[in-house]
This record gives sequence, structure tokens and C-alpha cells, in this order.
Amino acid sequence: MKCGIVVFPGSNCDHDCYHILKHILQLDTHWIWHKDEALNSFDFIVLPGGFSYGDYLRPGAIARFSPIMKSVIAYANQGGRVLGICNGFQILVESGLLPGVLMDNAGQRFICKDLTLRVENNDTPFTALCEPGTVLKIPINHGQGRYFTDDDTLKRLQDNGQIVFRYCDTEGNTSDEANPNGSLDHIAGVVNATKNVMGMMPHPERCADPLWPNVDGQMIFKSLIESSLAHS
Repeated sequence: MKCGIVVFPGSNCDHDCYHILKHILQLDTHWIWHKDEALNSFDFIVLPGGFSYGDYLRPGAIARFSPIMKSVIAYANQGGRVLGICNGFQILVESGLLPGVLMDNAGQRFICKDLTLRVENNDTPFTALCEPGTVLKIPINHGQGRYFTDDDTLKRLQDNGQIVFRYCDTEGNTSDEANPNGSLDHIAGVVNATKNVMGMMPHPERCADPLWPNVDGQMIFKSLIESSLAHS
């Protein structure tokens, strides 16, 4: 299986993703430089976290115009599977591949900590190995992670099962206290209408190495691998 990791100036979680996919999950993993204009044949693509272009203007706003993004958008529109993590989520929103916006955290502070999120929909390539209601422990690391959209779009997301993860407590209950950044409807991750593109603010690559006490992040990557194998 062949996967690609897009690297922008300022990416800082690209090597984490590469380590998990290449060394832990044993995939044929390749770097994709932001100035590249063509994609090879990949089973899926990852847009990693970090601070692309220093988060100037808005996080992801400049990266959206990198040459490679034209190819990523075309790849996604043809059914290719794309996972955006943290800044990758922000880039997907800025590029129009996912609805909504990601704003400054409600507390106006950068947050870096472990937290829990609930799987809302397992009928996606990214959560196929999870059960609905499963609680995963996955860290966050962001200053602009507050998801927001208009009422009509929110209803569409809810009705179409496009909300994949919600922030919750360890028992799976949503609340303002369990919502670290004030995201609308406690949203931590969404998919597009065809469910082949997902963005999530938490970092599954930071909890997927068996040397660490928590490997909940493997559920996202293994789901993506299994569903891609079934799709090929």
C-alpha cells in the first residue's frame, strides 16, 4: 500500500506521521513537497499538522494556494482518500474540501494536552474499525481549533452523518467542560459529503507507537488502511 505525506514550510508533524505509517504500520510511504504539481498513484494522502507558512493570515490560508493543492483537490474530487490532521484540517477547510471554519480557541490560548473524543460515525474509511460511541484518547495541540459553521451547514452535517468525532469526557458525555476550544456542537472532526476526506484537530500520530502507553491513534490509521485495501 502506498501513501503520501504532503510537506509545507512550517509542517512539524510530518515526520511523526511518516514514522507511524512507514515504520510502525509498514506502508510504502512517500514525501510530497508543496511545490510539486503532480501526484503519483497513492492509496491515500495525509496533510499533517504544524504551522504551514507560519500561520500568517489564517492557519492554512497560504498553504491552500501551494501548487500541490490543485492536485490534492483533484485527487479528492475523484474519490481519493485524504486525511487532514490539525493544520491539515485547517488547510482542507481553507481549500473548500471540507465545510466550516476553524477559529481561535474560545479561551484565546494555545492548548496542548491529552483529551477524549467520541466516535460518532463508523461508516467512514477513517473510523471503520471503531464502534459508534467508542471513546478515544488522543492529544490536541492547537491555538485555532474552534470549529464553526452556519446553522444550515451544521444541520446538513448532522443529517448526513458527517460529524465523525465530538469532544467528550472519559465516559463519552459531551459538555462545555469537555470541549477544549469551544467548537460548535463539540465537533472534533468532520468528513465531506462523500466521506473520502476527513479533517480532525486531535493528533492520532502522537498516540500510535507501541512504545507509548496509549495507541488509540492506530484506530484511525488502521481503519484507513483496511478500507483502502477493500477499496482497491
